[in-house]
Amino acid sequence: MITPIKCWLSLDYFVYFFSYGIFLPFISVWMNNEGIDPSTIGLLLAFGLIARFFGSLIITSMVKRSDDLISMLRFSSLMTFIFSIGLIVSSGWIWLLFIILGFNFFFSPMVPLTDSLTSNFQKNKNFNYGKIRVWGSIAFIISSTITGHLVSSYTHKSIIYFLSISTFFMFLTMMFHPNIRNSFFSYKKVIFYQKTIKQLFIDRSIVRFLICITLLQSSHAAYYGFSSIYWKEVGFSGKIIGWLWSISILIEVILFIFSCSIFYKWKVNNLLFLSGFCAVTRWGLMACSKSLPILVICQLLHSGTFTVCHLASIQFINSKNETVIVRLQALYSSLGLGIGLAISTILTGYFYKYVINHGSIFWFMVIIAIPSVFIRPNK
Repeated sequence: MITPIKCWLSLDYFVYFFSYGIFLPFISVWMNNEGIDPSTIGLLLAFGLIARFFGSLIITSMVKRSDDLISMLRFSSLMTFIFSIGLIVSSGWIWLLFIILGFNFFFSPMVPLTDSLTSNFQKNKNFNYGKIRVWGSIAFIISSTITGHLVSSYTHKSIIYFLSISTFFMFLTMMFHPNIRNSFFSYKKVIFYQKTIKQLFIDRSIVRFLICITLLQSSHAAYYGFSSIYWKEVGFSGKIIGWLWSISILIEVILFIFSCSIFYKWKVNNLLFLSGFCAVTRWGLMACSKSLPILVICQLLHSGTFTVCHLASIQFINSKNETVIVRLQALYSSLGLGIGLAISTILTGYFYKYVINHGSIFWFMVIIAIPSVFIRPNK
């Protein structure tokens, strides 16, 4: 099936984040209901994030030319589906570790690969990145809401069955053929890796950028890994938890749609300052209160802590030469959403197990976020 390139990219984001909307908010809930204690959940999630780190670097390093991007997306989606089935087989420690490692290794590179595809196409065709990426956020809302209802109405096992079905459709969608006639890819096959990682780190602005976004993304560890467990513990139903996650992505959708109008004249360092300010505010409120109205406000601030940070990252990466776009996308994904988040998740898991007030884990997120305000690229 031949699909217009913009439609194909939108579908790509949609199917990926539909699966992510099941996995991210609810995999810890499934583990907890399988009898796994919080510190072990933290370790499993952290190992998964380490696998994301290596997956993003290794899989993207296999992309030598622009036309390899789509092939690697298809391969990664197939392997993700296979490993998702493994969650149904057993929840034993060794088996689950193997499955979590494999799932994250192949699932994580799909975003930097798609973002690289979008960025390279965007350089030659004028279109709004936010209006394409927004379909991923819409998918996240739909899947997290549905999963919340499934958990409330059925058993926790519905989470992994729904995830397997979702990853299967993700693979099928990747098999569509994008129409790339008259586009960048039809006449130019770029060799991406002309610079090594060592050469990239010579650029001080890149180093400051990577440190800043790693701190900002790592400050989400308590939210990604333990907020659903914490909210369920204090009395919120699966439906409410699903809606709380959906609210955060709904405001993300709105911001993506209007990002060009709102942030038209904003520079990267200003966007990152705003993101850091929102992070400190959001995690501080979560640490202080567990009332539903305050949590709704915290979820609205997701547009600042994640969306603004992501928009700043895309703007920064797009400002660089096209020969290093894939490398920078991989570093952004592997450091910000991989190793940094893994370390903070491990620590958060132990804090959650041993502190009396579980809400206090969000103060740790505040401590992580504060330095990001002062470590930003100068331009």
